[in-house]
Amino acid sequence: MSGTLYLVGTPIGNLGDITSRQLEILASVSFIAAEDTRVTRKLLSHFDIHTQLVSFHEHSTEQVVSQIMSRILAGEDCAVVTDAGMPCISDPGAVLVAHCLTEQVPMQVVPGPSAVISALAISGQDTTRFCFEGFLSVKKSQRAAHLESLRNEPRTMVFYEAPHKLLRTLQDMLAVFGDRSLTVCRELTKLHEEVRKTTLAEAEAFYRENAPRGEFVLVLAGAKNAVSDAKPSLEDVIAQAKTRISAGERAADVCKQLAAETGYPKRTIYEAVAK
Repeated sequence: MSGTLYLVGTPIGNLGDITSRQLEILASVSFIAAEDTRVTRKLLSHFDIHTQLVSFHEHSTEQVVSQIMSRILAGEDCAVVTDAGMPCISDPGAVLVAHCLTEQVPMQVVPGPSAVISALAISGQDTTRFCFEGFLSVKKSQRAAHLESLRNEPRTMVFYEAPHKLLRTLQDMLAVFGDRSLTVCRELTKLHEEVRKTTLAEAEAFYRENAPRGEFVLVLAGAKNAVSDAKPSLEDVIAQAKTRISAGERAADVCKQLAAETGYPKRTIYEAVAK
C-alpha cells in the first residue's frame, strides 16, 4: 500500500501564520520534499521538527522524481513544500501531483497562506474575477508576448516579481497597457509589509528613484470596456451579483442590470442569490 502525498502550505513571511495541522503533518510524515532545504530547515528548526528533508526544485532530474515516487509507492508519507505559501502554484511540486495522479497515490491538501489571494484581498482592486499570471519570463520576446496576450484582459491580473526585475516589468507593462490602476504589495505579512495603491506610471517613476527591496506581488486592473466573445457562466454571474449585493447594492437593481448584460433571465439570477 502506498503512502500519501501531502501538499502543505507554509507561511509567506510571518511564522505565526502556520497552523497546528501543518505542524502535525510536517512532524509526522516520513520525509519532506522541499524547494530549498535551507529555507525549510529554518522553519522546521523554529518549531523543533526534525523530519528528513529531500531537495526537490525546478532543476531536479527525473531520477530525483523517481526516487521520491519510489519511496511514496513503498508506503512512506511525503509532504511537499515550497519556500513560502502553497506548493504547486508557480512551483515544481505540480510534477509530483501529476505523478501521484498517474500512480493513483492518495493526496491531501493542507492549506495555508497564499501571496496571490492575500495581495488580491488587500489590493483595493476589483476582486470579482481575476487571473494569476505568475512570473514574467526573463527573455524579452517571451515577456513581450505574454504581456501582449493580456492587453485586452478584462479581469484583474496578479503577477509575482523579484526586486531586481521590478522596474523593467513596470516599464514593459506601461508600454503595453498604458497607465492603469496598480496595487504594489511588498513583503506581505513581514515586518516591512507595504501595500501601495497607485498607477503604473506613478509606480514606474517611484521605483526609478527608489531601489526596490523585497518580494513583490503586483495587482493590476483589467482592461476597461474589453469586448469578450465568451458569455460568462451563470455561476460567475451569480457570484458577481452576490458580491455586489454584499457591498450594499439593491438585489433587484443588480439582477436587472446583470440580466441585461448577460442575457440570463433576471428571475433566474434573483432566485439564485436569494437562496
